[in-house]
Parts: sequence; structure tokens; C-alpha cells
Amino acid sequence: MSSDQKNVGGETFDVVLVHGKTTDGEGACVLRARPGKLEAGEVRPLREGRPLPGAGEVVSLSPRPGLPNVHDVKVEYQLPGAAPAVRQDWDGPAQVATAAYRASWERTFGRRGGRATTN
Repeated sequence: MSSDQKNVGGETFDVVLVHGKTTDGEGACVLRARPGKLEAGEVRPLREGRPLPGAGEVVSLSPRPGLPNVHDVKVEYQLPGAAPAVRQDWDGPAQVATAAYRASWERTFGRRGGRATTN
């Protein structure tokens, strides 16, 4: 049992509820409950030779007896340096301005307090 899992009534508390298919039909939409977290996401089968799209973990699911669509989660592999599924410490929109973007902006609209540059 991993350090993120706890026993509740003798059962592992890292479960998913499968509630539908993904829009492309290749995966399943899930709600995952574990200590201190409730997450919405998708699970998809591993395909040999294909990258893991946006994955932070490789998991296996085992159906819980008597509970349709509820599965126990076993984390098989945690991808190193994987970003958390949801960030809650942001302070605004994502920073998307690259050096090329800024250079193009300055060519088009000019520098702040200055004139446009030409090449």
C-alpha cells in the first residue's frame, strides 16, 4: 500500500468511479477519491510505442465486488517530474510570451515608450 493510501473500514482508500467514455471513445472518464483529494480525469489503455499523453501516473484498476463502476487504484509507476493534475497556487493566466513573441510584438507595436523597430 502506498503512503497516499489509508485503510477505511479495512479497505484501500484510492478508488475511481468510471462514469462514461472519453469524447474519442478510447478511454474512460473517472472521478478519483483518495485521502484529501477528489479529482476528475481520464484513464486510457497503454499502447506500445505511443507516448503517455499528459499522464502523471500509470495505474491499474481492480473492480470492487458489489460496486458497479467502482475500482481500486494501484499506482504502478509515477512519472518523474510529472506536473500535478490541478494547480491551485496560480495567480492569473498562464505566461505564454516567448522571446519570439515579444520580438514580433515590438516590431508590430513598438517598444514601451519608444518607437517600432524595423529589420
